[in-house]
Amino acid sequence: MPNSKRCQLIARDNGAGLSRDLQRLAEALRAHGNGAHVLGLPHRGSVAQWLTRWRLRGKAPAFDVNLMLERIRPEFIAAARRNIVIPNPEYFRPEDRAALPRMDEAWVKTRHAQRLFDALGATTRFIGFDSEDRLLADIPRKHAFFHGPGRSGNKGTAALLRLWARHPQWPMLTIAWRRKRVEIDVLPANVTLLREHLDDDDYQRMQNEHLFHLCPSQTEGYGHYIAEAMSCGAVVVTLDAEPMNELVTAERGVLVKAHAAGTQDLATLYAFDDIAMEHAVTRCVAMSAEEARDLGKAARAWFETNRAAFPDRVTEALQRKRG
Repeated sequence: MPNSKRCQLIARDNGAGLSRDLQRLAEALRAHGNGAHVLGLPHRGSVAQWLTRWRLRGKAPAFDVNLMLERIRPEFIAAARRNIVIPNPEYFRPEDRAALPRMDEAWVKTRHAQRLFDALGATTRFIGFDSEDRLLADIPRKHAFFHGPGRSGNKGTAALLRLWARHPQWPMLTIAWRRKRVEIDVLPANVTLLREHLDDDDYQRMQNEHLFHLCPSQTEGYGHYIAEAMSCGAVVVTLDAEPMNELVTAERGVLVKAHAAGTQDLATLYAFDDIAMEHAVTRCVAMSAEEARDLGKAARAWFETNRAAFPDRVTEALQRKRG
């Protein structure tokens, strides 16, 4: 393909969001004929960084573009002619901010991140992002709730457990939460808590058999578990706070009033108002099949449109010159 680029994707291969980021970005690049060499890193110490700098010293760049996901890896700058960071604000450390002037651009996944990195003086381009399509169309839906925070502590899980404990009349809530070293109070009778790793087929089945997905994230770099729920055509409940309300709007989900509750690196952390979440859950419990269908269809339509446009946005950003 004319003007195709040799790209190196650099990120920690964490078996969670970053690993999905690497896969989705590589597929988007290859869709338009660009090369995508994926470099999934383990935890790296100062010795590994020094060795990388030493290995690259004096060598011509092997790649047209480095794409560094979440963190800036200065030791790899010499490997490419152009260096781009695709940040997650909640994990953008002080050392990343110090290295930001060495980046040619910051490609951002959300408009929220674009404002943050514009304020830092970066040259930003909005690319959005994409998530895996998890739809299983033949799975019957249960009028029940699902919450799948994975290993994250930023998804409002503890607050949901406290709220469900106060409402024993609410339907069953299934939570798949693999976070270690978290003490759980007495588990409510209407909550099933899965702490062990689930086979992906089992997890996908759970995503599709629950009509309502609770996704009250305190913050998101993009929001894979929100987008995956939307791909299933579920009714997604999330916070009316950025960037979560960029993915879910009142036309394609249920938004819950929230308030600022702290910070994490560049990101503001939000918490839901208990009364607002109670109203949202009550609305879902009483929701007609027609309203649930319409919200799920709108969520699925957004997912499909966003997914189709993602490779084009990435390639456009790749081809555009700085300035």
